[in-house]
Amino acid sequence: MSDDVTLPAQQGSASASAPSEVLLKVAGLTKHFPVYGGFPIKRKVGAVQAVDDVDLTVGAGESVGLVGESGCGKSTTGRLITRLMEPTGGRIEYAGRDITHASRRQLAPVRSEIQMIFQDPYSSLNPRQTVGTIIKSPMEVNGINPKGGRDTKVRELLELVGLNPEHFNRFPHEFSGGQRQRIGVARALALNPKLIVADEPVSALDVSIQAQVVNLLQKVQQELGIAFLFIAHDLAVVRHFSQRVAVMYLGKVVEVGDRVSIYSRPRHPYTHALLSAVPEVSTIDEPEDRERIRLAGDVPSPILPPSGCRFRTRCWKAQDKCASEVPPLVRIDGNHEGHLTACHFPEQPTTAARDEDIVLDPALTALEDTGKD
Repeated sequence: MSDDVTLPAQQGSASASAPSEVLLKVAGLTKHFPVYGGFPIKRKVGAVQAVDDVDLTVGAGESVGLVGESGCGKSTTGRLITRLMEPTGGRIEYAGRDITHASRRQLAPVRSEIQMIFQDPYSSLNPRQTVGTIIKSPMEVNGINPKGGRDTKVRELLELVGLNPEHFNRFPHEFSGGQRQRIGVARALALNPKLIVADEPVSALDVSIQAQVVNLLQKVQQELGIAFLFIAHDLAVVRHFSQRVAVMYLGKVVEVGDRVSIYSRPRHPYTHALLSAVPEVSTIDEPEDRERIRLAGDVPSPILPPSGCRFRTRCWKAQDKCASEVPPLVRIDGNHEGHLTACHFPEQPTTAARDEDIVLDPALTALEDTGKD
């Protein structure tokens, strides 16, 4: 990648490690998809509670990771923030401006400042358009005429993301998955955004290519001071990229804090379970010395989620209070500043190995015992 071609940094942006202002503030964000049934007259019989009462902030120039199991509402949250979906409830503030239910005309001034990188690099690019047209289209739609012309800007962007400017007239099918994702990054940068929502940008790529794309995004963030909401289920990638991390479960944020707090001092049982599931290489000389937690069953249906704490049906610390009261997302004793947890009975702030592993699935225990015999 050339070091000579850079884009001008955003005005008012701050260092990624010390954001000076809140760029995005989400409060009580909710999205329920109606479920219809009945014949011959259909009527609403329920709702898929994809996102329910989510609070989140992203500072200027900051990178915030959003992690959780598949189906927990991460991607829906990203699409609500970019206003690709209409929220059912809550409030979305961008740069101090309420855009929750803003009309298309009202959103026009901020559309260029909030961009999105989509998960699938194959379906997110128009196969009938050349790379130059794909990257240039946002500038045409927003009436932006950069110095030197749009074609020159497109070639600069291609070089910035590590592609040859001569690829300007090629079509998406002529590129690999990693190269297509770089094209998606270039398109997101075309309007000099202040916030990028990256929806699992590396999940569809090979491991070696994932590292290249993540390093590219880090370079872009450092050079341009862009804030990121980095959505992923790969905890290792999120730890490498994000300064703060929010953990979601079944439509709710259950824990949020700085990177060190979440990965070294987690308090919510679900966060402990997630971290214990991350594979790590251990040797005979250096045995694995961290807790192992294996949950039972699948995530409950978002159509009829459990009452109270939604994780209680899979939690080894659940008590009667967990079924009757929704735990608030607050700072609890022992947490650092900004480390919030939604749990009535939080775990100890450590990931060290326990005296006994937590195995909630009896069938798994029986299978392991059979294998030993």
